[in-house]
Amino acid sequence: MTSAAESKAPSSKQRPVWRNWAEVLRTQNLSSEHTMDIVSRWLLITRASVFPMTITSGVLGGLLAVAGPTPATANWFFLALALFGLVLAHAANNMINDYLDLASGVDSAEYVRGQYAPHPILSGLVSKGGLVAAIAAVNLVDLAILVYLGAERGPLVYGFALAGLFISVFYVAPPLKLKHHGFGEPGVFLVWGPLMIAGTYFVTTGAAPAWVFAASLPYALLVTVVLFGKHIDKLEADAAKGIHTLPVLLGEAQARFVAQALMVSFFVVMGILVLTGTLGVWTLASFAALPRCIEVMRVFRTPKPAEPPPGYPLWPLWYVAWAFLLTRRAGVLFALGLVATAIYPVFL
Repeated sequence: MTSAAESKAPSSKQRPVWRNWAEVLRTQNLSSEHTMDIVSRWLLITRASVFPMTITSGVLGGLLAVAGPTPATANWFFLALALFGLVLAHAANNMINDYLDLASGVDSAEYVRGQYAPHPILSGLVSKGGLVAAIAAVNLVDLAILVYLGAERGPLVYGFALAGLFISVFYVAPPLKLKHHGFGEPGVFLVWGPLMIAGTYFVTTGAAPAWVFAASLPYALLVTVVLFGKHIDKLEADAAKGIHTLPVLLGEAQARFVAQALMVSFFVVMGILVLTGTLGVWTLASFAALPRCIEVMRVFRTPKPAEPPPGYPLWPLWYVAWAFLLTRRAGVLFALGLVATAIYPVFL
């Protein structure tokens, strides 16, 4: 973990700040020999390394507008606003979770969250008051975007947004604490699938046909695998604190099996959607991620190593990093398949 003292230490290696940003986005850490710049600081505070999953969900929703079985007229300005709003919402959610988990006594320097990456407050990146102010500022901007898009597209925009906000806030907030009772994983499935993808499609086109919700399911499965991996990594620590994530309830071996089943389900559901004419044939490009899937499943079939490989930045997290590699590759291939479908549509 990068401490406050380390983040302020003089740099022994000068390099362009954009390389700091790249390191943070890749590893959710900044090496102690490099000077902490303001952009890197806020990338760490907001946990920006996981934003690609949100951006992918939004992009898929936008692409489905022009690559679905019934192409619609797309408003690309509304799509851009929606994508910006989704990223802001994800940033706010990450900061809220860190603040509430610290306030409730879950997060500490000894807990996993304080080990694999700098905790915003524990590492001295920001004060409690500063984090609260940032949460308020980001939510205010998001609210302005929501009001504008709601006025332009109608009240269903508020329905998508409020449903996502409910799951995101009560993921760790009392009295529900969804993560603590095995509902965190289903909540993430709903948010990064039907709510984000179908919601972005609605903002882009003004419609929400049933097939879009079906088309949102494959990527939702992949994002759920990422959370499963993270919760398997934290299983012992969560169990000790009485946090009953699905991996805690299932046990490690069974949770690793379920995660592998979810990976396979992505390809099964993609195939079904193509065979039923919901998605174009070119989206089968996502099957090029099968070699990566096999590699990641092989990792999930074996227990976590006792020590991290040399230079590995996220320890004690392990499975989540591998799951993220699969999600990133399959998500990009899915998006490229939609681009190809928009250019030259082929449906069964």
